Amino acid sequence: MRVLVTRPLPAAEATARRLEAAGHQPILLPLMRAKHLTAVATAALEQPFAAIVLTSAEAVRVLAALGNKMEKHLKTPCFCVGEATARAAGELGFTDIRVGDGTGEALAGLIVSAGTLPKQPLLYLTGSPRSDGLERTLRQHGVEHRAVECYRMEPIAHAPGALHDLAQAGRPDAVLLYSRETARRLTTLLLQAGLDAASFAPRYLCLSAAVAGALPGNVMSQIAAKPDEENLFRLL
Repeated sequence: MRVLVTRPLPAAEATARRLEAAGHQPILLPLMRAKHLTAVATAALEQPFAAIVLTSAEAVRVLAALGNKMEKHLKTPCFCVGEATARAAGELGFTDIRVGDGTGEALAGLIVSAGTLPKQPLLYLTGSPRSDGLERTLRQHGVEHRAVECYRMEPIAHAPGALHDLAQAGRPDAVLLYSRETARRLTTLLLQAGLDAASFAPRYLCLSAAVAGALPGNVMSQIAAKPDEENLFRLL
């Protein structure tokens, strides 16, 4: 299958390797790029906190850029939204990693059930834009936390004819979509190019219902059973 990969680099390259290993033909079209705010992350780590909370591997990449400034924090409890983020945190050197079930709400539930943390706020290192599930659930349970935006996702400007050229080369059999913002961006680009989303690709494979909700109503969208790449690939 020809599979369009829309996620940012370098994650898109890892996905492409997985697709090739499974016998598919990946087509890379990153729609967003991350701008890392390392100074913001550094300042946030200088304030007292009970644990670090991460809902994306992108935040881990920001921390990796801090080098030896991270050493004193690597034994701190680190709550990760899912397995992919947890793997990245482990590769960075975190030793006390607690893994959620893939959503912000589930991660908040794990934090609430932990119950043994110091009486200090959690440090939630996150990006913009983001969903509010984690923060909303923590507020509902009265859990003190500081959300610090250590990166921003910014749209990549593609030439107006990029999607036309891609379609003429052979339309994708499937499009992989990992975030609501990326789905919105792809929808906008298709509209600008005058392309019908349903004709551009027969299947749009989405990490969550929120992602699928950002697509036009006439497309065939399929939602992963759990919000991780393993379950997304099972839709192929």
